[in-house]
Amino acid sequence: MAVLYLDTFSGISGDMMLGMLVDLGVDLKTIEAELSKLPVSGYRLEQRKEQRHGIGGTRVEVICEGNQPSRRWTEIDNMLAESPLKESVRSLARRIFQRLGEAEAHVHQVGLDDVHFHEVGAVDAIVDITGSAVGLHLLGLQEICCAPLPLSNGIIRGAHGAMPLPAPATLQLLQGHPVRDAKSNRELVTPTGAAIAAEIAQFGSMPEMTIKQIGYGVGGWELEDRPNLLRGIVGTRAAATGFERDTVTVIETHLDDSSPEWLGSLIDRLMEDGALDAAFAPLQMKKSRPGTRLTVVARPEEAEGLAELVLRESSAIGVRMHETRRIKLRREQAIVQTDFGEAAVKLIYEGETLLRITPEHSSCQSLAASTGRPLPEVY
Repeated sequence: MAVLYLDTFSGISGDMMLGMLVDLGVDLKTIEAELSKLPVSGYRLEQRKEQRHGIGGTRVEVICEGNQPSRRWTEIDNMLAESPLKESVRSLARRIFQRLGEAEAHVHQVGLDDVHFHEVGAVDAIVDITGSAVGLHLLGLQEICCAPLPLSNGIIRGAHGAMPLPAPATLQLLQGHPVRDAKSNRELVTPTGAAIAAEIAQFGSMPEMTIKQIGYGVGGWELEDRPNLLRGIVGTRAAATGFERDTVTVIETHLDDSSPEWLGSLIDRLMEDGALDAAFAPLQMKKSRPGTRLTVVARPEEAEGLAELVLRESSAIGVRMHETRRIKLRREQAIVQTDFGEAAVKLIYEGETLLRITPEHSSCQSLAASTGRPLPEVY
């Protein structure tokens, strides 16, 4: 299984993403041929080898020739939707643009249909996002992971005047994702780069893999404190057998002085706030006290908030947290017709092979109540 890890030690932008994909072996002429299917003109792409701090990579730059129109988000989305691009490319580009548009709409307090991408910025975004979607398709990846993004501080000038770093749209795009302090006053993560990373990748540490290829996308600046590069590392995992894999954070604590009523409510709160799973197990603790182990499984980006919830809503004065890998079967929701009425079920797959169908408890419970039949019979 092919895996791409985005090593964002110097951030990410649309042009750095394009340069990295080309450095990994994607043919820029193929990307240009796909971009030519869009009704966008007045630009050209330049590719050249450059170095940053002695490390070589590929710089891909969008050069605009002449005036460019301002484009609304709706125009760009319709243009992509009606294009003859491959479905996977078209769908990914639209999803990235929708993320970007929604972030801009939130920042400017306007409707999504009223979001404008101005002149050169619109062409840059169209080329960077669509070109990246083409390049990712050509690489044939099954998994993409991204390091926490480095966010800067300070003030920069934009189309609307002075604005803080991180750019408001960048910050909006990265809600729910791990970030770190870049200790820089330069814009290392652009809104386009943030939108691409947020849509295509899971955030976390480098996955276990056998490294096959390394590419560097060169950014436009010469930075004193770091090489302005986006590093892409492509590797392979052991051949998958149809199982899905991801990384989760496990939160644990031992309790011997919490009310059972509190703990029952705590499980409900944890699940409502996004925990993937939460459970209790009995313990024999110090001083021969009976106790309870609380174990919570969470997405890495949500673990901190759930750990704080445990500390606020129980008698715990500390929790342990660690990341672990999961292997799992794919699940889909479905509705089936039964003699009792419609019922919700989970379809459990290994790859494309349906292994089993599991009734949803709440649906069975409702049917049992409405028909007066025993719950085991409904199951």
